[in-house]
Amino acid sequence: MVIPRRKRTRTISVTSGKGGVGKSTLISNMALKLSQEGHRVLILDGDLGMANIDVMFGVRCHYTVEHVLAEEKTLKEILVEIYPNVFLIPGGSGVYGLQRIDTYHKKLLLDEVSELEGGFDYMLIDTASGIDDNVLYLNSAAQETLVVVTPEPASLTDAYALIKILNIRLGENRFSVVVNMALDEREAMNIYRRLSDVAQKFLCISLDYKGFVPLDANLRAATKSQQLVLQMSPGSPSSYAIRALTEKFSGYTSIATSKGGMQFFWEQLVGATL
Repeated sequence: MVIPRRKRTRTISVTSGKGGVGKSTLISNMALKLSQEGHRVLILDGDLGMANIDVMFGVRCHYTVEHVLAEEKTLKEILVEIYPNVFLIPGGSGVYGLQRIDTYHKKLLLDEVSELEGGFDYMLIDTASGIDDNVLYLNSAAQETLVVVTPEPASLTDAYALIKILNIRLGENRFSVVVNMALDEREAMNIYRRLSDVAQKFLCISLDYKGFVPLDANLRAATKSQQLVLQMSPGSPSSYAIRALTEKFSGYTSIATSKGGMQFFWEQLVGATL
């Protein structure tokens, strides 16, 4: 597989404090939208328990990062093109062992990552939900963190817990928020303001509102059938909302962050000190 050199990859983690908020659905549709704009997108499926990005694109992956660490496959060999210009790195439980690998395997992995750097415009990281250390590391290593919340009270509470721990333990202070499955914009703004007010009051950080995605019948049908709503119902309200959300990330090329691209992400993830 030949991957041409391009500009530095932009890394975005999509995360949540609670499961069942639609992270994988958003990532899959965002990747599709970015590819339709001519971007090359890499998805890291880091959600060990609910890894289903491949299923949503109608493909099956047979190898994961575990096989790379076991030296059975190279990173390029486990890379799967799941849609034109959309590639997937199936994480498996290998992602959860990256913090514990030895220096030899760190160098092995980073050497392979260096061959991918520049071949993609975007890297989207689908993290597991919650506040497990591996979730924190995935979010901290990315340039940007998009927190997905829903109107469910537990989702809001758990999202704040995740933001708080990332801020206090790892010094993260830049977060974007999207409200998924909202009835309308009024409900979405109410959810965002509640989360934003608490973060401002107790953590002194501002959250960037990226919009909302309504839970319409088309999105429910697409999710149930494990399809992409942008393909199944491109004219639906949820499809319009996802395109608008994606454009907020693709509408500009530079971001105010000291973090680098894909190589930086992996170096941070494995705690590289070679």
